[in-house]
Amino acid sequence: MTRLLNNKAIPVILFLALALVPLYSSVFDDRFVLLFATRILILALAALSLDFILGLGAMVSFGHAAYLGLGAYAVGILAAHDIWDAWISFPVAILVSAIFAAITGAISLKTRGVYFIMITLAFGQMAYYTATSLSAYGGDDGLTMWGRSEFFGTDLFANDTSFYLLVLAILLGAYALLKRIAASRFGRVLKGARQNEARLHALGIDPFGYRLAAFVIAGVLAGIAGALMANQTEFVSPAYMSWHRSGELIVMVVLGGLGYLHGAILGAIAYLMLEEVLSGYTQHWRLIFGPLLILVVLYARGGILGLIKGRAK
Repeated sequence: MTRLLNNKAIPVILFLALALVPLYSSVFDDRFVLLFATRILILALAALSLDFILGLGAMVSFGHAAYLGLGAYAVGILAAHDIWDAWISFPVAILVSAIFAAITGAISLKTRGVYFIMITLAFGQMAYYTATSLSAYGGDDGLTMWGRSEFFGTDLFANDTSFYLLVLAILLGAYALLKRIAASRFGRVLKGARQNEARLHALGIDPFGYRLAAFVIAGVLAGIAGALMANQTEFVSPAYMSWHRSGELIVMVVLGGLGYLHGAILGAIAYLMLEEVLSGYTQHWRLIFGPLLILVVLYARGGILGLIKGRAK
């Protein structure tokens, strides 16, 4: 009963706290908090999409940041051609991410284990080096956007508070969608394939199509996160696609609690806040963060959510 209560209460408390950030920023006139929280929400969306395939289907994608970069470049390249309408740029970002996820997923899902990890890494790096070769769009230096996308001519993206609330609404919608999918027959097939694929085949169910569909859904959500990131920073860089970023997303998922979708959001908050605090003391903050993460993995099974639930018992 306690566990059920926690599973329902934690995401409600989490999203309510996130909804209060603009109020805090307005009362204390602290624009940095609002911008920093927006960045957290965007990366939380990317981590959430990864947790969907990693926690539910045991698909360890080490090239997930490629979709983040593809979504960002879709917005950036269209902006370079003076196309600022979000109703054009965001569907393009979704389409490009979906096509890339469908093609790479169809190939990657033919493999298992470490081979799956390596082939997703290879596809991610392929996207990264392709972006660095786009000299017309900045190449290694990235692409600067001289503004944000327009929403029927309004300043929805330009206004920091409105943009934050938009990102929060998208994150909440993505979370609700993935929770619904996880509880459906589709989600049960993914869980079954993770636990015993041979038994599913014996029942006449081929999990390949389900895994591929999940892979595409995750890629699309990460692509939307990339499109949002391009708008927030008004800059697009190949670094968005690097394997380092993919590794950071995996760390966020593990840190928050693998398999719990709101755990990915908690993990993104914890990771970026630790980065902000520790980097204020030393540029070698990862030397401190690394051992902390090891301690969490060793002694806090289930990440931050595991700690919370352990104390609630």
